[in-house]
Amino acid sequence: MPELTQLNAGHEAAVLAFELANRAYFAASIFDRGDEYFDRFSDGFSALLAEQQSGTCVFHVLVDENGSVLGRFNLYDLKDGSADLGYRVAQHAAGRGVATETVRELCRLAAERYGLHTLRAACALANTASQRVLLKAGFVPVGPADPSDLSGKPGTWYQLDLAARR
Repeated sequence: MPELTQLNAGHEAAVLAFELANRAYFAASIFDRGDEYFDRFSDGFSALLAEQQSGTCVFHVLVDENGSVLGRFNLYDLKDGSADLGYRVAQHAAGRGVATETVRELCRLAAERYGLHTLRAACALANTASQRVLLKAGFVPVGPADPSDLSGKPGTWYQLDLAARR
């Protein structure tokens, strides 16, 4: 059974393998992180852990029984009881409810463990699968996303009132 766990230094190799294996898949619907991201992966990973340590972000990975990463689920820009949500799921796990179930779990953690009351997520208009995940998890569209929020792609911001879910 896959487990959602907070990102730690021991996940570095598995996260890199996940990103490399799914690079083309992600680039089709989100954005390509570029060669420099992979060339300097270790530095970037260390920066993520430092950012998490500062309390402005909380990064998670969904790990299968073998230690392979099935997805990344992140809360970032934490402040004043709110945060933005971002996620990506491996191609071989897509379309099986993994993202929806894990986003719901992260919403529960956001309220119970991190004390958040509002989550937002930007989603590209072309990414209908992600829109369905957000809607199934209880998010509602609240307005257009600036294309700079989505690597130049038009999109929509979604929001979830966590207090209303209780």
